[in-house]
Amino acid sequence: MTKNQLTTKDFDFFLPEELIAQKPIEEREKSRLMVLNKNEKSITHKFFYNILDYIKAGDCLVLNDTRVIPARLYGRKKTGAVIELLLLKRMTINRWECLVKPGKRAKIGTVIDFGDNLRAVVTEDLDDGLKVLEFTYEGLFEAILDELGEMPLPPYIKEKLQEKDRYQTVYARQNGSSAAPTAGLHFTPELLQSIQDKGVHIAFLTLHVGLGTFRPVKVDRIDDHIMHSEYYELTKENADMINHARQNKGRIISVGTTSTRTLESIFKKHGKVVEDSGWTDIFIYPGYEFRVIDGLITNFHLPESTLLMLVSAFSDRGLILDSYREAVENSYRFFSFGDAMYIY
Repeated sequence: MTKNQLTTKDFDFFLPEELIAQKPIEEREKSRLMVLNKNEKSITHKFFYNILDYIKAGDCLVLNDTRVIPARLYGRKKTGAVIELLLLKRMTINRWECLVKPGKRAKIGTVIDFGDNLRAVVTEDLDDGLKVLEFTYEGLFEAILDELGEMPLPPYIKEKLQEKDRYQTVYARQNGSSAAPTAGLHFTPELLQSIQDKGVHIAFLTLHVGLGTFRPVKVDRIDDHIMHSEYYELTKENADMINHARQNKGRIISVGTTSTRTLESIFKKHGKVVEDSGWTDIFIYPGYEFRVIDGLITNFHLPESTLLMLVSAFSDRGLILDSYREAVENSYRFFSFGDAMYIY
């Protein structure tokens, strides 16, 4: 089967609802870890802290340091109707691209009040329920968001998050995401220090996670799917660290699909890893030739998702689906607060 013949249904699998993790485990590094050697087609069951056994001096671990903002807002129209917003992309200082529910009730010109000091008007109507809104307020927008906004947990998480920081990586620094880069949720400061003490380089990049990462695939043929663009940055210092590791025969191990998409986007654009920033809508699925990464740490993803397609591209679709079946049989926890997989 060629990549052009792959359909969304080719990435479906059975997942019992009780395996969808509703809350994070108490100690981040004690989540389970499935280790998949794609050449040997072998699966090993470990805990996340065992990742130390699979990376060595000279390797480079690449982390996405984006920070999730309280991007979900609830407001009211003058009629009293409730409108829900998810802030996705900051276009200018006061203009945001948002996912609006119900979208049909937010036509151009609609005014939405969120409190005494925050109001928005719909200025553009985009596709798929997306709108552009212009906000008016006094003071700092980020401070208002902290007061009025909610952490934008995915819809499959029904339980209320007790500690907001558990939907942030311990190294989150750059505000701007609508969802967490969840592969990084398993790291603790102590584990990262142990990794560095082993002689592993740790590089950071930023990709603000938006609709492109979690937008469902609604087409039958996967190559008809269009990704939503997301903003990324890679500094010269971190690009140099990645290149230094590669030049010295170290492996580049990407933490998460967002880090992977950023690195591969930069290479596709420049033919090498360099300092860069911009917008990417790269869609990676089987048939893609990876140019940067040698290993991938990731969570277990939704059926028929672009994330599962990327993971299948890095390994093998059949092998990944077999490993997911084994994960189900062994009661691994799935999705954002779930367990992890290391593929190399």
